[in-house]
Amino acid sequence: MAAGPVVKQIIESYPGKIRLVIKNYPYKYRDFSRLAAEATLAAGDQGKYWQMHDLLLVRSPDLDRQHLISYAQELGLDVAKFTEALDTKKHDDKINGDLKLAESMDLYNTPTFYINGIQVIGERSFDFFKTLIDKELGL
Repeated sequence: MAAGPVVKQIIESYPGKIRLVIKNYPYKYRDFSRLAAEATLAAGDQGKYWQMHDLLLVRSPDLDRQHLISYAQELGLDVAKFTEALDTKKHDDKINGDLKLAESMDLYNTPTFYINGIQVIGERSFDFFKTLIDKELGL
């Protein structure tokens, strides 16, 4: 199971009790990973971050510019704004900042989660996260 659905299930299960912070770490050895990161953030500008995130996981490795634009159309995004964000690298500073943070923390795996400082590398089940979160919340 991809991390996106599990993360959404966790957020919904703990309303107002936890905070999700997402950082981008596009693989430097994967074609189009940087562009895909830009696409999720551009979709997020239009309120469809998770929809684009999930679609990219399903449609990978078809993550070139033309495919990303077709996904934006499929999601009902304003394609002109989306394309402009891709072409101008609107979120380049954010992505660069996320990469620098990952490097400073010696992180090289995705996904990596932190729950009150406890590092969890890789995809995990909802039950795994629930057990850890419940312990940290004292439930």
